[in-house]
Amino acid sequence: MPTTFLTKEGYQKLAEELEFLRTTKRKEVAERLHEAMEGGELIENAEYEAAKNEQAFVEGRIQELEILLASARVIDEKEKKEKAGQVQVGSKVTIKENGGSAETYSIVGAAEANPREGKISNESPIGKAILNHRAGEEVSVEAPGGTFKVKIVKVE
Repeated sequence: MPTTFLTKEGYQKLAEELEFLRTTKRKEVAERLHEAMEGGELIENAEYEAAKNEQAFVEGRIQELEILLASARVIDEKEKKEKAGQVQVGSKVTIKENGGSAETYSIVGAAEANPREGKISNESPIGKAILNHRAGEEVSVEAPGGTFKVKIVKVE
């Protein structure tokens, strides 16, 4: 089972989602399923089918989160300080592409990645390329659309 890197906040957020699914959502779906079963003939009951599908989704997500959290490696602040100035999971990095404006990202594990929130995965093309590099270095990024260079402006 591969290790999943998570920030402390990311781990907490996923643990809260798991708790919500186990307690609240599971109960809601069970009630919905029970009501649909009382609604008559199950063969043609669209509500029953929808509730069964939702139940399968919830149970699948619970299982996924349990595995993810069991194999997670939370980024240690002490370890982060030891490698200060070097891009790693948990770092906040400002990069600049040739001719472009500076962009700031947080490097996170794949489970927390959300580019709209400025969180990119350590497994993404940019994330992989800049890992273990320092401010001032220029790095080649191999992306599906071709190779390009970025300069690391700042690492926090």
